[in-house]
Amino acid sequence: MKHKKNLFQWLISLLLLVFSITYLYCQAKPTAQPIKQDSVKMSKIKTAIFDKDTTIILEKPLKLKLYQKSAHASYYADRFNGKRTASGTKFDNNKYTAAHKKLPFGTKVKVTNELNGKSVIVEITDRGPFVKTRDIDLSKRAFMDIVKRNGAGIMTVTIEIIED
Repeated sequence: MKHKKNLFQWLISLLLLVFSITYLYCQAKPTAQPIKQDSVKMSKIKTAIFDKDTTIILEKPLKLKLYQKSAHASYYADRFNGKRTASGTKFDNNKYTAAHKKLPFGTKVKVTNELNGKSVIVEITDRGPFVKTRDIDLSKRAFMDIVKRNGAGIMTVTIEIIED
């Protein structure tokens, strides 16, 4: 009788061990990284922030046309919040917008920080920047999303036009 009791306890212990190992193995599987998304509302484009290490699912693939490499980007000062842009819209530093000297209003561009590979999609709503050495002015939110932490107020970027 004692022999059967020890055998039964041994089997229960073995089953618990197997279930524990199976549970831990299932919990240790790597999970997919979250997709970085923003709240920008653009037709047919669901994501606006890109990271070279993240897989991104789009409603449809982007058709990109290189516009300029090694462009210099800066961002709007807070004092412009609420003021009218050249396109007539009210400027908001929390939206994904930009100013460019030549690109038509409403053009959507992908701006990629050449130092870290992070990108953002913005819409051209204003003219500028009015500094000769700068090529594009991003809203503060768009700039901060792709700049290196504690970075300066200017960075080197690649500008690509998003074609429909």
